[in-house]
Amino acid sequence: MFKKVLIANRGEIACRIARTCHRLGIAVAGVHSSADRDALHVKFIGESIEIGGAPAAESYLRIDAVIDAAKRAGAEAIHPGFGFLAENAAFAAAVEKAGLVFVGPTAEIIDRLGDKAAAKREAKAAGVPTVPGSEVASDNIAEVAATVRGLKLPVMLKAAAGGGGKGMRAVTTLDGLEAEIESAMREAKNAFGSPGLIVEQMIQRARHIEVQIAGDGRGNVIHLFERECSLQRRHQKLVEEAPAANLSARVREHITGDAVRLGERLRYRGVGTVEFIVQGEDYYFLEVNPRLQVEHPVTEEVTGIDIVELMLRVAAGEGLPVTQDEVKVRGHAVEVRICAEDAASGFMPSTGRLSYVKFPEDGVRVETGIETGMEVTPYYDPMLAKLITCAETRDQALDRLVLALDEISVFGVITNRDFLKKLLNLPETRQSTFHTRLIDEQIDGWDLKSGAHRAESLAIAAYYWLTRQRAGYQGGIWSSLASTGWQFAAGGEGLAPIPTLHLQAGGTSAEIRFAPLKPDGSLLLAVGEQEIRLTLSSLGGEDYLCVIGDRREKVRVVQEGNMIFVQDHGGAHAFEAITYLAFISAAAEVSGELRAPMMGLILKVNVQVGDAVKAGDVVAVLESMKMEMRITAECDGTVTAVNCQSGQTVERNAVIVMLDPKK
Repeated sequence: MFKKVLIANRGEIACRIARTCHRLGIAVAGVHSSADRDALHVKFIGESIEIGGAPAAESYLRIDAVIDAAKRAGAEAIHPGFGFLAENAAFAAAVEKAGLVFVGPTAEIIDRLGDKAAAKREAKAAGVPTVPGSEVASDNIAEVAATVRGLKLPVMLKAAAGGGGKGMRAVTTLDGLEAEIESAMREAKNAFGSPGLIVEQMIQRARHIEVQIAGDGRGNVIHLFERECSLQRRHQKLVEEAPAANLSARVREHITGDAVRLGERLRYRGVGTVEFIVQGEDYYFLEVNPRLQVEHPVTEEVTGIDIVELMLRVAAGEGLPVTQDEVKVRGHAVEVRICAEDAASGFMPSTGRLSYVKFPEDGVRVETGIETGMEVTPYYDPMLAKLITCAETRDQALDRLVLALDEISVFGVITNRDFLKKLLNLPETRQSTFHTRLIDEQIDGWDLKSGAHRAESLAIAAYYWLTRQRAGYQGGIWSSLASTGWQFAAGGEGLAPIPTLHLQAGGTSAEIRFAPLKPDGSLLLAVGEQEIRLTLSSLGGEDYLCVIGDRREKVRVVQEGNMIFVQDHGGAHAFEAITYLAFISAAAEVSGELRAPMMGLILKVNVQVGDAVKAGDVVAVLESMKMEMRITAECDGTVTAVNCQSGQTVERNAVIVMLDPKK
């Protein structure tokens, strides 16, 4: 076995690989970008070498820098994790040429399987059913467009060199086809270093099921059964489970057998995932990911096999540590991906400082690369953590996962936590009647903003703010120029006639009026015109018992500066606390300002000063967290200023274009 391994990745997967290495007595070293100097994986690994700037192209995608770091650290092998260079044949070859061991398939296998087009040809040669479409990747827009027009719509554009939903587009109309192809190519180039695309017929209302395989490089290949990955949004997996529910024994036998046969044909080395589209009893080969998968923990939970350990042992020449007969499935495991994105705003990525992070500690497996105080930057994928539960039955595993989501707190950025809870409780999820397009088909009818501005949540934040402002205050009628800017007399139950506080969230605000705090800790306050009496008692740390009427509830509250974060049964909320005078004196928002929704890189600027634009026109394209966002005009008007250019990094809320609205 190796004495020391370099982990050429970041975040949760770097921490996860390091844990197995530590258990096996293998020393580890890591790498980091300038943006990740204080990241959790750097601290957890303990030894890390900075290899470049914040963008992945300047750091994690630099083959020379990674290999140099491994040599400097005295490592014998490099584990690539997933993403970045994990499916780069040139990287695997360079590692071996440098006298190091690449923990993964050979460069030849990556060439033959890592590219979707090449993998499709290999599958056909092995007699595995494939999806109709192109078998050769192209980076020529006109050529790809011609292939699309030669197939029956709908079709899929797919980045040939990668996965994870990047560089993928569903084409349902020929309108704007070239622009969609260009965007997919650009995203593929940024994510994987290659713009090449393939085009395939879209198999609609199908399931996405994958088989985990492992080979020793000598012709021996086994499978670790299958995973269900059908719950996706925009082709990105959100929920994964093992084994697949409601899968016939016939289909299971066929897809596991095909996956092993394909691996044997190639004398596969290491672990990989053979993915299929399943429609009833029919199935089609989709692609091969010749690397560790994000969702590998669910397979580990039901088989008891550490897949990272398996990879290390194969790479070290020890062969497969288990036989096919020894691989058994026990129970059911489900995983969700916690991402920094706002479901209520079109899943826009969210960046910022993490004011507070807490994950559940019992009955759930947590894989994460974040901690309190870290910055979530726009340079990398928005996934923050994974939660995995395992139980005897699928229903039990799902129930445990919903409860685990209730215990998560990630304050400072917006996450998809509440969206995942909704997803896990869907009838289609519970009954395993989902398909890959379920979320995209239904999401327009979901109320993703429910609970965002509940009066009770606002009241909890206001109570917390007041007691923090006036610590030690004990009842009575009070006034304070410092906190309100007004002196006032109480009336009725003592509820002030003048607002003391404004709590802002999502562009709206609520006026808060207070009555005196009672000796028993209860407080009457008004959120707008709604009066609420509550008590907030500490349970230790950031947890409080909230009493409103005859209902008692454990809530979590954290304040950082003017921001107050509340987590209650209505969800997670972030409120900005502004005193009354500060609120009424704030400058009104300037009309015609088009702002960057978050920190990111300007890819294209489509306008110049003097241009006339219409509402909905795309004035610029911004990239953040490997996703493209189109910034559009909110009204008809004339461009009066352009404050950005292609290739420039802009901050969140930066005014990038000014319009003179058409009167």
